[in-house]
Amino acid sequence: MYKIGITGGIGSGKTTVCKVFEVLGIPVFYADTVAKEIMVSDQLLVDGVIATFGEESYTPDGELNKKHLAGIVFNNEAELVKLNALVHPAVFRAFEEWVKQIDQKVSYILKEAALLFESDSYKMCDTSILVTAPHDLKLARVMHRDQVSADQVKARMDKQMSDEEKTRMADHFVLNDEKNSIIDQVLTLHKQFLIAAKAY
Repeated sequence: MYKIGITGGIGSGKTTVCKVFEVLGIPVFYADTVAKEIMVSDQLLVDGVIATFGEESYTPDGELNKKHLAGIVFNNEAELVKLNALVHPAVFRAFEEWVKQIDQKVSYILKEAALLFESDSYKMCDTSILVTAPHDLKLARVMHRDQVSADQVKARMDKQMSDEEKTRMADHFVLNDEKNSIIDQVLTLHKQFLIAAKAY
């Protein structure tokens, strides 16, 4: 199965691009959504979180205690690294299981992940796409979507790998600047990926 990683900074619109691929019949694994689900469903991960961050990491009914975890990892890089070291392998396991269930007639699949390069999960893919957008546009999108201030968005952006760094690592690009057609860009990539998948 030909695997393509897709990523982009906050507000780049990578989910929108993924939806276009889905319209074309391409299955998409949304790593960030799955990460939230497996925080309570993957027992190996749950046990690891409890062992590392304490029993208070989960409520008595088994729900994730987000406030407790956030209090530990927020603004504490070392603790965040510990959490990611537990979560990323669990997402990798979920991705591998998901791939096994995909109809083999499908030409290729996408793995959408905000931390595609940071987590090294791009190494599980055959190629990668970076979705980019002008800085001010990304800022405006996230402010509108999350109803937060510009400073709050900038603080989140500062914690992410820059587009410049990601550009050096990515193989393909989609510019989501509301001027260039996303559909045209995706269709062009789709044709390339169908050819690559056949030769895979």
